[in-house]
Amino acid sequence: MSDHRSMPVPDGLEGERLDAAIARLFGLSRTRAADLIAEGNVLVDGATAAKSDRVSAGAWLDVTLPPPPSAPAPRPEPVPGMTLVYEDADIVVVDKPTGVVAHPTVGWTGPTVLDGLLAAGVTVATSGAAERQGIVHRLDANTTGLMVVAKSEVAYSVLKRAFKERTVHKTYHALVQGHPDPLRGTIDAPIDRHPSGDGRFAVVSGGRPSVTHYDTLEAFRAASLLEIDLETGRTHQIRVHMSAIRHPCVGDLLYGADPTLAQRLGVRRQWLHAVRLSFEHPTEHRPVEFESPYPEDLDKALEILRAET
Repeated sequence: MSDHRSMPVPDGLEGERLDAAIARLFGLSRTRAADLIAEGNVLVDGATAAKSDRVSAGAWLDVTLPPPPSAPAPRPEPVPGMTLVYEDADIVVVDKPTGVVAHPTVGWTGPTVLDGLLAAGVTVATSGAAERQGIVHRLDANTTGLMVVAKSEVAYSVLKRAFKERTVHKTYHALVQGHPDPLRGTIDAPIDRHPSGDGRFAVVSGGRPSVTHYDTLEAFRAASLLEIDLETGRTHQIRVHMSAIRHPCVGDLLYGADPTLAQRLGVRRQWLHAVRLSFEHPTEHRPVEFESPYPEDLDKALEILRAET
């Protein structure tokens, strides 16, 4: 929005060139002042004037100043530890580190996958809400591993439908407390927001149908390493379901994990990693599969447990 100013020429500017007077009055360069005059944005006693005209003290100036230039949007910062596993014209697969969310959310000031992609020069699909463009599924901030993001509009549409129809295969590894009984099983229990309203989710009668399949890969004295396949993709699903059967993910203090065990293993978050992701490529219609190794903190916890057995 332009800014209109009206004032008399001060005594101290008597006899100055008009462009010099405007420059001094408004803190502009002589060139910018001359441009304003040429554009007809400066009137002297109600009439246009030339930049070289001399001004008289007391003459009335009407000046229309342009709006200040808007500050450029801050450039997204690279996300340390986030790697691009695969990229083509339609999709990009990232290996997400801990402490990173998929897209901007209310109250989150930390790094996001979208920021990391933009900083790396990756363009994503514009479909979806503005703050989550290209995002077809998410991982919790402190869950690491594989995420696919849509780059093309057709990929966004096809992948959103694939996740909804459960044709995307998501495999996680989780280190949980104790030993699930049976060692292999299915948890079929509805999930919704916890009645406390504190941000947790819980098994709630009438919640959204949620199905988790698990299998024990390795058993330790105090914990078990599980392979988990999700049939549904609810928020915090694995964490809620494992807590519900009294085997929370190691380090997951929000869902009842033992802080002493977490501290002993050097785990400062839930031990949960999206280790494998497979689906049909949205435009090439071929099966694709990606795998991710354990991050250092999760690997170290397993080393400690194996040394104790």
